Amino acid sequence: MPRTLHEHALFTGAPVLAGVHRLDRDVEPHAHDFLEIAVIGAGRGRHVTSQGERPLRRGQVVVLRPGAWHGFRGCAGLVVANCCLSAQALRAELAALHELPLLRRLLWTDPVASGTHGVAVTSVDPAAAGEAVAEIGLLERDLAADRRRPGRVLGRLVSVLGVLADGRAPEPETPGPAVHPAVAATVARLEAAPERAWRLDDLARAVNLDPAYLGRLFKRHAGVTPLDFLARLRAERAATLLAHSALPAARVGAAVGWDDPTYFARRFRALVGLTPTEYRRRSRSETR
Repeated sequence: MPRTLHEHALFTGAPVLAGVHRLDRDVEPHAHDFLEIAVIGAGRGRHVTSQGERPLRRGQVVVLRPGAWHGFRGCAGLVVANCCLSAQALRAELAALHELPLLRRLLWTDPVASGTHGVAVTSVDPAAAGEAVAEIGLLERDLAADRRRPGRVLGRLVSVLGVLADGRAPEPETPGPAVHPAVAATVARLEAAPERAWRLDDLARAVNLDPAYLGRLFKRHAGVTPLDFLARLRAERAATLLAHSALPAARVGAAVGWDDPTYFARRFRALVGLTPTEYRRRSRSETR
């Protein structure tokens, strides 16, 4: 199974981690309990996810939600610029990013609703890719130079995200419809309280729609059903609690809305690739 990288072992006092790497060898599949953005520059390589292997090309942007896994194979001079965001910070000092529609789609909606276990791959134009790689390099420099200046780090992070949001490839000639207000409202409810015992009937009643129609509408826009979307949110929250709290695994499951420990273990493993116990054990082992 993929090993797990943990923010408490990698982040050192800042909500952001950054680096520009030139890869000439494989990077074994690995999971994260933080959010990762990988901007692809020059070189060759293949991206490995739960969906198989696909060739990489310059300008691709890979976004992995906490709990997702990936790797790289056949790398030859492959430039990968990583910008990683703390899962805890995304619910605290970086929570304002969620209020910006372009960034909400890039960091939250697309990878959660992609149907690819929390991994989304999009593209930006070559100029934007080069600018983003350069900005991530400057962010890496700022983080190394002086961590007592969080404002500069935050400003650089916003620059990186702005370049990626503005540089996204144009929509297809026949784009899908704009997100329906009922879908947006349902996403907001689920994200605000994933631990609630949501039922499709409850969600539909809140937006005055028939449950079957809301289910179809939600899947058309988000790519997954409302309850599948909820399961991914719960798995992300559980991954953070397992890595950063001493709560027993059963209580972690209950805290995110999965009261049955057996069901929690099964759903967590299906979404993250590790059982809750394995996820926690690896976290503590890497810390030691």
